[in-house]
Amino acid sequence: MPISPVGAISIPATASVSPSTGASSIGNIGSSGATEGTDGASSLGNIFTDSLQAASDSQATADGLMKQAATGDLTNLTQVMTAMTEAQLSTQLTVAVRNKAVESFNEIMRMQL
Repeated sequence: MPISPVGAISIPATASVSPSTGASSIGNIGSSGATEGTDGASSLGNIFTDSLQAASDSQATADGLMKQAATGDLTNLTQVMTAMTEAQLSTQLTVAVRNKAVESFNEIMRMQL
């Protein structure tokens, strides 16, 4: 029985994260693999760097919206809750990917030659 590949995970664009910030590069790992013509390690490093930057950007956006909500400058609380949830999810995704990378590294180091 053939096994079909898992499709790409798409991250919907919101007010704080757009495809240009690099957050969508996480979702494209399964569809394109390493970038053609470049070193696989450097492209993987770029994906991790972009995902950390996207998580940092979404956290900064959520912090800014929280400050606006606390001072009364923002009337749409849905926007604040959406940004906070997005920041939480991007942080959880980043931590999960990091944990899997560390687990994989440890497993490789345990292999006997």
